[in-house]
Amino acid sequence: MPIKFENVNYEYPTEDKSVVAVKGVTLEIEDGSFVCVCGENGSGKSTLAKLMNGLLAPTSGVVTVDGRSTATEEETELFAIRQKVGMVFQNPDNQMIASIIEDEIAFGPENLGVPREEIGERIDYALSAVGMTEYRYNTPYKLSGGQKQRIAIAAVLAMKPEVLVLDESTAMLDPKGRAEVIKVAEELNKQGITIVLITHFMEEATRADRVIVMNGGSVVMDGTPAEIFRKREEIERYDLELPVADAIAAALIGEGLPLEDRIYSASELAEAICRSK
Repeated sequence: MPIKFENVNYEYPTEDKSVVAVKGVTLEIEDGSFVCVCGENGSGKSTLAKLMNGLLAPTSGVVTVDGRSTATEEETELFAIRQKVGMVFQNPDNQMIASIIEDEIAFGPENLGVPREEIGERIDYALSAVGMTEYRYNTPYKLSGGQKQRIAIAAVLAMKPEVLVLDESTAMLDPKGRAEVIKVAEELNKQGITIVLITHFMEEATRADRVIVMNGGSVVMDGTPAEIFRKREEIERYDLELPVADAIAAALIGEGLPLEDRIYSASELAEAICRSK
């Protein structure tokens, strides 16, 4: 079920003039892929995310989900699109509506008219998928930020989406919480769910199959992590930071240490240094 953008533009209306947030974007998100969309604040990446499931309709151009245009005014069509493309946002507290985690997970399926016995099965599946089964009867407000975001993901998973869009879902978390969410995303991708991760943390992009870099509303880079990180000067020109391990490796290579030119994690860096001796 691909998501396709065909020459898509989006403008936010303001009192004085419209602000162009997305410019001439043409791309396709393939089934089963793990795509990371990176960019500085104001680059258009979150607007791109909202265009993926019809929260926003393009000013011009076409966005389709499984052949359905997101610009449709038919509620049944939009409903079908949003069932296929689930979204998790930045602030986990703003996504919680129930005082018990089980009720939080059940809310979506109940509104879809899922039979009661199946709702129980979906709760089991969703909590197991994010590693939060033991918290089923707890209140979400006592959880850490990373745990809350995992519950937010579970609430979306209970509606059985084919694509999960994480729109800056790690931005407000500490490193431990970010790692928890990324690990869940990787596991879900292995199960066949398409993942679209919107982030400005380039460390997270190392986990993806494909990295899309946005700047000024346009797609300026698109490729595998290896292809993107190889263009160090270009990445820095777009005000993005290389993964720490990659930046250290680049400095060591510059000093004459014979390291590989594709090092993204601390463990890979340590192993490469040991091999170079």
